Amino acid sequence: MAISLSVVLLLAIVLVVLFRSGSIKGGPAIVAMLFGFFLASTGLAPSIQRFLNSIVETISGIKI
Repeated sequence: MAISLSVVLLLAIVLVVLFRSGSIKGGPAIVAMLFGFFLASTGLAPSIQRFLNSIVETISGIKI
C-alpha cells in the first residue's frame, strides 16, 4: 500500500509540474488522469502493479 501511495503522489507531483510549466494543458491533464483511473479498473491493473513492484524491488536491492 505504501508503495502505491508513493507512486500516486510522485505521479501527481509530475502532473502538477507539467501543468504549471505549460508542458501539458488542462484538457490533456484531465485525459491523463481519467486514463489512469479507468486503467486501474481493468484486468491490466494487477500486471502493472506486479511490474512496478518488481522495479521497486530491483531499485531497493541495488547496493551503492
